[in-house]
Amino acid sequence: MVVRDFHPLRVAGIERLCEDAVAVTFDVPDELAATYAFRAGQSLTVRRPADPADERRSYSICAPVGARPRIGVREVPGGVVSSWLVHELRVGDAVEVAPPTGTFTPDLEAGGRHVMIAAGSGITPVLSIATSLLRRPGAQVSILYGNRRADTVMFAEELADLKDSHPSRLELVHLLSREAREVELLSGRLDAAKMRTLLPLLIDVGAVDHWWLCGPFGMVTDAIGVLGEQGVPPARIHRELFWVDELPPEPRREERAIEGPSSEVTVVLDGRATTVTVAEGDTVLEGAQRVRPDLPFACKGGVCGTCRARVTEGEVTMRRNFALEPAELEAGFVLTCQSRPASPKLEVTFDD
Repeated sequence: MVVRDFHPLRVAGIERLCEDAVAVTFDVPDELAATYAFRAGQSLTVRRPADPADERRSYSICAPVGARPRIGVREVPGGVVSSWLVHELRVGDAVEVAPPTGTFTPDLEAGGRHVMIAAGSGITPVLSIATSLLRRPGAQVSILYGNRRADTVMFAEELADLKDSHPSRLELVHLLSREAREVELLSGRLDAAKMRTLLPLLIDVGAVDHWWLCGPFGMVTDAIGVLGEQGVPPARIHRELFWVDELPPEPRREERAIEGPSSEVTVVLDGRATTVTVAEGDTVLEGAQRVRPDLPFACKGGVCGTCRARVTEGEVTMRRNFALEPAELEAGFVLTCQSRPASPKLEVTFDD
């Protein structure tokens, strides 16, 4: 059984990373230690206590495995949750936090050669993965990290300290798009053209066991394309997006009576099955939330993967997917915030 209840966690520390970003560390009571034990690369979904709008967001954990959970947050212009976390939150405040989720996670025991390409706040899970991997003597890590300017680099000191601690096993390359560098090659955006030039100079592409991509939609898709050109098998490429600016989530629909075509949808969460009628055109998530408000979600934009579930009966059509890997799709997993029932009866489980 997978428990996804929110729990109030006290803020143990807030570190200012740059003008618009902070790292927030949470205290976890002993009785919840197992619930909040996380894997490198996972994320936490947070919400404000007693928020009538139930606004929630998913933020990647930036701490190594075994440490207290710590998230990196960059303010999004107009963002209700991110602005609160970056500017208003104080040490000692309570934040509603759901247990860690996500599959953007390495096998730490396997060691191997890992290359991480990140931009902006995409460094957050990369820092967790890199720090956790480097605690194993058999791992080697390269990080290519793109930002606009030096003063927008998140975790700059931590990355420098990590490099100093592992000089022979960590390669760290910073690129700036709006600030000149002494080496022209390290100026500009991490786009396809830059990666085609940079990767062969820095990395033996064929010797890399795993690639970890995290950042804006354009950077991630460019990286996947360039790696594909160089013969990297898809199974070695792992990706995570923080947002897709070109495709905002659909507006929230007003509550309405069910009229016309519909499907009987059964959702299973924490061992409890509930059946609800979902109108044609509604997603599984928005239809089922009428009777199961405890269903997990965060972005509702097909990006974070928090609403991931497996179809056990029936069929769906999924509007878009920026979170699930091909192997997950083959196993029957879908994003319920993007999936509309395509059969008279449908059953999905959140417990796998």
